[in-house]
Amino acid sequence: MQSVFTGPVFVVADNIDTDQIIPAQYLNLVPTIAEEYDKLGSYALCGLPESLYPTRYVVEGQVDSQYPIVVAGRNFGCGSSREHAPIAMGSADCRIVLAESFARIFFRNCVATGELYPCECPSRLCELLKTGDVITVDLDAATVTVQATGKVYAFKPLGDVRPVVDAGGLFDYARATGMMPAQV
Repeated sequence: MQSVFTGPVFVVADNIDTDQIIPAQYLNLVPTIAEEYDKLGSYALCGLPESLYPTRYVVEGQVDSQYPIVVAGRNFGCGSSREHAPIAMGSADCRIVLAESFARIFFRNCVATGELYPCECPSRLCELLKTGDVITVDLDAATVTVQATGKVYAFKPLGDVRPVVDAGGLFDYARATGMMPAQV
């Protein structure tokens, strides 16, 4: 399993809700249908107000983002309990969200779907970084290194949720560990 991720970040502020992550009009897309899963990625974070976020997370007409890491403030993923939120971000090639804190349901949906590593970082990285800055996230060491400065920040280790996300989500983890029979 990959444990080190390097790439440019997309930076958002506090209280980014699931309607900003994936607006309700796209919830009719079914993630288990490949082409609809891809479409979900094209709409990831499209609910962010353009006045505050002139750089779009996914460029119009594309399905993948150039930002594999999202950096956020407090309460990322608040709002409704839609699984589509982490799925849309994962479909857009996001691998990690580094936030000061997460809404509980969003955190659980990240783990259950296996789409994203939700990493809680007590440092207010959303005020220290700007969209496009390159960082390296080391899941094993639970550190974030800013490439331009070499500064290192710690985040809370993922603990027991890490192998679940590594496996691809709750069902894949349960099958891999023998908690439920392998899919036929």
